[in-house]
Amino acid sequence: MSEETPLKELIDKMLRSYGLGPKLDQVKLMKIWEDVVGQMISRHCKDLYFKEGTLTVVLDSAPLRQELSLAKSKLIEKLNQKMGKQMVQKIVLK
Repeated sequence: MSEETPLKELIDKMLRSYGLGPKLDQVKLMKIWEDVVGQMISRHCKDLYFKEGTLTVVLDSAPLRQELSLAKSKLIEKLNQKMGKQMVQKIVLK
């Protein structure tokens, strides 16, 4: 019996073997951001940056920035849970 592996999984393994794993994780993190915060909040995010465990979120709304600052630890927990690993250590809101 031959063992079948989904194409997505094979491509992921190949890209990681070429050292692109961290970049793939960053792309995945950006995609799940909207899932975690919702579409309304995501629309107010002008930019997202991720570097060395820190997710920087640029917002166009001061009240929303304040609201999210109160929920940082919960956001970090949810993002890491969806990523399946401890990737985000800190969130910086600008």
